[in-house]
Amino acid sequence: MAANGNNGAHPLKPGIYAPIPTFFLPDTEDLDVESLVKHIVRSAQAGVGPLLAGSMGEAHHLTHSERVALIKATRRALDSAGLTDMPIIAGTGSGSLRESLELCNEAAEAGADYGIVITSGYYAGALDKRALKAFYTEIAEKSPIPIIIYNFPGASGGIDIDSDLLTELATECPNLCGVKLTCGNVGKLTRVCATVSDPSFSSLYPRKNPAAPFLVLGGFIDFLIPSAYVNGHGAITGLANVAPYACARLFTLAEQSKSDPSVLSEAQRLQGIIARADYTIAKYSIAGTKYLLEKLYGYGGVPRKPLLGLLDEKKEEIWAHPHTQDLVKLERECAGKTA
Repeated sequence: MAANGNNGAHPLKPGIYAPIPTFFLPDTEDLDVESLVKHIVRSAQAGVGPLLAGSMGEAHHLTHSERVALIKATRRALDSAGLTDMPIIAGTGSGSLRESLELCNEAAEAGADYGIVITSGYYAGALDKRALKAFYTEIAEKSPIPIIIYNFPGASGGIDIDSDLLTELATECPNLCGVKLTCGNVGKLTRVCATVSDPSFSSLYPRKNPAAPFLVLGGFIDFLIPSAYVNGHGAITGLANVAPYACARLFTLAEQSKSDPSVLSEAQRLQGIIARADYTIAKYSIAGTKYLLEKLYGYGGVPRKPLLGLLDEKKEEIWAHPHTQDLVKLERECAGKTA
């Protein structure tokens, strides 16, 4: 088996992670690995870790072998760029527990360090708390890599895992290493952090893999400062594809402001720009993010059918929007400071 997070090769750390789009060749819809590699390295050099085959990555449109190919190409790209400590998170959720475990095993073999598993929503009406707890408990017990819970009601038939169940799972399942809250519920994040971010948690409920602590991550970046102040651990955010340096800079400032209040006003300035952009760009979905990547960096393309690219008027609209333009200006500012 390839080196992965199960043996501590690439520790999971608080910070910013991007759900990487899957790029496709325009005529065939085959994987565009060249664009993937460019984007992975660009993002990672800004300090943003990759999450492959998530919602932004059109996991629902990918075969098992394509997911494996993405992981292998990403590991090669990171290692070739000298980013050998950067972990890979892979989407391993599916409709059934059985297939999700198959994906976990395939991801581990391909070189992924961590899996992120979305709640299956096709039979949402039949999945009560007992079923949800049993699902994530068994995934955690049997997966060869640590697992992040992906709470995304919009893609899970409206299922929204509450803070009580998340806390139970965190304390009872040592191979769980976090939760992504795309529900956007800051109160829920606060309640879960009150348990898992307490200094006693790691000794009372040690993880199966010491390199994989339980992280509480926002699914958007528009509440990163509030998250930092209740001891959250960062975000998995699609906006980090477009503006990785700005998102990473916001995380750094938010954390620093807890011990150095003099940087809080600058953190708040960035948070305002990023929050507005996050809200605006998310309305244009995957196609909008891919268009902005094409506009800014020369690659992106369109989603896999049945999803379509943006109409020309929508391209003009998203690019000209003041929230987008403010973000582009901030990204250039932050990238220049880093360079």
